[in-house]
Amino acid sequence: MVAATMRSPKHATHWSARRLAKEVGVSFLTVHRIWRKYGLQPHRVETFKFSTAPEFDAKLADIVRLYLDPPERALVLRVDEKSRIQALDRTQPMLPMGPGLPARMTHDYKRHGATSLFAALEGASGKVHGRCFAHHPHVEFIAFLESLARRYPKLELHLICDNYGTHKHPKAREWLAVHPHFHLHFTPTSGSWLNLVERWFALITSQAIRRASFDSGKRLRQAIIRWLAHWHDHAQPFRWITTVAQIKPSIRNAELIYGTEH
Repeated sequence: MVAATMRSPKHATHWSARRLAKEVGVSFLTVHRIWRKYGLQPHRVETFKFSTAPEFDAKLADIVRLYLDPPERALVLRVDEKSRIQALDRTQPMLPMGPGLPARMTHDYKRHGATSLFAALEGASGKVHGRCFAHHPHVEFIAFLESLARRYPKLELHLICDNYGTHKHPKAREWLAVHPHFHLHFTPTSGSWLNLVERWFALITSQAIRRASFDSGKRLRQAIIRWLAHWHDHAQPFRWITTVAQIKPSIRNAELIYGTEH
């Protein structure tokens, strides 16, 4: 492999094919062929974080069971908050795309406050119950739980949540104690990928927030509410199909590669 013979300067953190070819004394095409043969893509970088939670296995099994074999006469909701969504107003109007040109926007902007979006995703229907709040501490979380109680008054509710302190606040526990038809199931630390509502957050971010410009927090909330209404009318289900037996080998392989373990 070319990488095995590479003499890398201490300051180098990235190599182009031409730089690497010059460093090791081979042609650019040789480097390119090797990268293509082994599927190497040095220009791409992704982030990761393994969960080291001691109860990882038990929580993984619990969440996957809720997805694949939900309780009868009950509803499983994927719940989370997208906190501090900022109302950013670009200093100049966005320039639309044209032949050979991408859409363009200024890099600078003005801030007009922020909002936090609480959302509960029904996996089978894909419908989402959402509420915007100025903040996202336990008071707002309890208010969101109360809105769920009004929306689903006769159902046992199983909520998949992360380990954020808001969800375990003493006041939230008190509220749950007098609402026994609510059951919270917590994902393991660094296991947000187990919560399907994260996929929905990615959709609303890319389709309604990231490229938009908002001159007030009110305009931002209105845009979120409009998108929620549109999604409600055109919702698509989010189905989980992977079993624990299928997940565990890939996790173990990654742990061997990166030297991590639960």
